[in-house]
Amino acid sequence: MKSNPNNYFEPNVYIGSGKSVEIGSHCHINENVFIQGAKIGNYVMIAPNCAILNSTHNHTLTDTPMILQGEETNNNPMIEDDVWLGRNVVVLPGVKIGTGSIIATGAVVTKDVEPYSVMGGVPAKLIKKRK
Repeated sequence: MKSNPNNYFEPNVYIGSGKSVEIGSHCHINENVFIQGAKIGNYVMIAPNCAILNSTHNHTLTDTPMILQGEETNNNPMIEDDVWLGRNVVVLPGVKIGTGSIIATGAVVTKDVEPYSVMGGVPAKLIKKRK
């Protein structure tokens, strides 16, 4: 894992494979955050109980149990600079969250987020633009 000494981590932060995680500078990651894999920019705030995922189970075949279909792995999300993830946010594999965005509490981010967007809901939808 690449990280910067100006970062602040609360207790019980889970970091998956260190090879899959990059964290910029001046980031604050709160307690009980699960980071399976991600590229995280500078000045990012991650509230408690967030999950940032980089793998998912395959599920396209209906004649084969999902547990036997394998996984898609190492599809790291990208969280750009100056992003705030509210409490209990889930970021799905491969998603890009643009600079200056805010993701509201409890949102599930399933698609890319444009810079300076405020997103909320399940799945996350645009609430407003900051700029």
